Parts: sequence; C-alpha cells; structure tokens
Amino acid sequence: VQLQASGGGLVQAGGSLRLSCAASTRSHYVMGWFRQAPGKEREFVAAISGTGHITNYADSVKGRFTISRDIRKNTVYLQMTVLKSEDTAVYYCAADSSSWVRSPLSKGTYGTGTDWGQGTQVTVSS
Repeated sequence: VQLQASGGGLVQAGGSLRLSCAASTRSHYVMGWFRQAPGKEREFVAAISGTGHITNYADSVKGRFTISRDIRKNTVYLQMTVLKSEDTAVYYCAADSSSWVRSPLSKGTYGTGTDWGQGTQVTVSS
C-alpha cells in the first residue's frame, strides 16, 4: 500500500497540529505513526487497529496525541496537542497487513513488511 503523509509544519510549544496519512487502497491494515529526530533512531508514536477500535501509544505522547482513522476515506490521523520541543521530528506513517495481535505496530515496533509514507516535518519552537 502507498501512503501519503501531510499536515506537518512549524508550531509553538503548547500548540496543536493534525497529521494525515492517506492510503492508496481501502484496507483494514494496522496503521501507525513513527518519528525520527536528527541523530536519533526512528521511534514509535502510535498505532491503530484495522477497525479503529484498538489503539496503542508511546508513553511520551499518551494524553497529548490521539490516533484515529476514517475507513471510508482510507485515512489515518494523528491529532497532536500540547506540543513540546522534544516532539520535533520527521513523522512517518506506517501500515502493516497483519492482524492487530500479529502486527509489530501494535507492539510499538516495525518489521520488514511494514510500508512507509514519505514523512512530514514537525517543528515545535520553544
């Protein structure tokens, strides 16, 4: 599946931003968001099941970020609030065709079968 991420930008600390990830086909893939800051490894942010009923978040974003999906639009969203400077990174959306219990995304990681979008830059100024 091809993924197209959008919605990044520059925002002040404490502000909000919503990222979108449009998938090329209608599917019930497990989908998620990862981010990578300069000089750091790619890290898990959030994941959502194919039906949208189950979610998982990194501890660092719990209570501030919300992942959701609109199956009719083949789109996954990441609503980010109370942004901090440490949230600055390139954000990547990801998709996995496995079931939720089998998907590495549900466990906060990725695998060789994970599909990636092109990334969108989020910069939080303090």
